[in-house]
Amino acid sequence: MSYQDTEQLPSIGWREWLALPDLGISFIKAKIDTGARSSSLHAFDIETVKRSGQKFVRFKIHPRQRDDTHIVEAEAEVLEFRTVRSSNGEVSQRPVIITHVEVLGNKWPIELTLANRDAMGFRMLLGREATRQRFLVDAGRSYYGGRRRHKTGKS
Repeated sequence: MSYQDTEQLPSIGWREWLALPDLGISFIKAKIDTGARSSSLHAFDIETVKRSGQKFVRFKIHPRQRDDTHIVEAEAEVLEFRTVRSSNGEVSQRPVIITHVEVLGNKWPIELTLANRDAMGFRMLLGREATRQRFLVDAGRSYYGGRRRHKTGKS
């Protein structure tokens, strides 16, 4: 892709609201992190199970920032287990799943690592592999898709 081709790409901000419909999440605030190769989702109570010879992972998600009361339970097939180095230098094995993401009216499959991100500022990171050749990231702006408010009990 040439520089001229990138001028045709839509822009997103350094943080955006997005959806993970396969996991039952209608909105979650994500940091668009061009410094991270892979995307990561906050998950806890992660349990690997085998069914018909395939590995699946069951897990719970707190999709709302600073809200541990709203819990979404999900299950997905495991693509692989990947060694990942976190921003603080810690190395861990994480399950990787493929799921669809929706951002600004666009929907596509991404690889997503599952990790406990309780201590992190965002419940999700959307890494450069997920945004490459789809968006230009405007590091000076946020919420190209608009702001979200949590006035209802729905995710």
